[in-house]
Amino acid sequence: MESAGLFDLQVNGYAGVDFNDAALTADALDHALHAMLQAGVTQCLPTLITATEANLHARFEALDGAVARSRLGPLMVPGYHLEGPFLSPEPGFHGCHPREAMVLPDVSLLERMTRDLKRPVKLLTLAAERSGAETVIRWAASHGMLVAIGHSDARAEVVARAVAAGARMSTHLGNGLPATLPKLDNTLMAQLGEDRLTAGFIADGVHVPVPALRAMLRAKGWERSVLVTDAVAGAAAPPGRYGFAGMAIDVAADGTVRNEAGTLAGSALRLDRAVRNLVEWGICDLAQAVALAADNPGRLLGQELIGRVQWGETGEVRECRLDEMAVRAA
Repeated sequence: MESAGLFDLQVNGYAGVDFNDAALTADALDHALHAMLQAGVTQCLPTLITATEANLHARFEALDGAVARSRLGPLMVPGYHLEGPFLSPEPGFHGCHPREAMVLPDVSLLERMTRDLKRPVKLLTLAAERSGAETVIRWAASHGMLVAIGHSDARAEVVARAVAAGARMSTHLGNGLPATLPKLDNTLMAQLGEDRLTAGFIADGVHVPVPALRAMLRAKGWERSVLVTDAVAGAAAPPGRYGFAGMAIDVAADGTVRNEAGTLAGSALRLDRAVRNLVEWGICDLAQAVALAADNPGRLLGQELIGRVQWGETGEVRECRLDEMAVRAA
């Protein structure tokens, strides 16, 4: 089977490289992107998470400069994903994001962080219930950003208002939530039941148990679902300790990634592995799984897919071709 290249909308780092590092270089970025090609990924949105304005500015400057100076960045990185700092600081909802750096949604702050970028922020994740969120959603959507709800306690009425303002996606649905929620009147059900939202899912068997993932995919529907990795530097790298946005994170032998507080902190998932997982778990066939990782994110972002991937019968990447460069899977 052949398909277009995969498109990862949420990737914090890869192959030992942290995209949230203010010292990120073009060589390091090329190393990570080349490793992503081995997983069939030809486009991605490097993701910056919650930090102070000064830190976000420094990290954006380093990332944007690395993309411009790298060999693969201009081809594979159409823009960025900003996940925060407009998230919920409430226990359970903030995940591994630093609560002390979270602020209320603010158009002027968002404009200051993005106005000098050579490549745009393509995806913005925020908590829809926070004061000022609807104003930021309208501004971001009018400036070409895909706006997603994530790390949020927005119930049905607030979700509906956010969608009316221009939100169109749920970031890693099922995660960024406390262990205990109201039984039915909660943000997970509200977003799952909102047909105008497309949901991103981390299909690693850790972030969402397989039976729950199967149920949520059925409820959301194939056309309104995408696969993401939320990968950190420990993806496509040996188990051990890595850096992530100023945190120390540990990648276990089973691929679970946690910070020193024991909180999940991204994943070590490869996007081709997510595709293969859906097939091996009996959730869908290979063509459907590939569509969730290529066609659907491309259509959602309005981005033309690039590259070609040759797939084996069991869902392994045999070759990924980007323009005239072919990369065989390791």
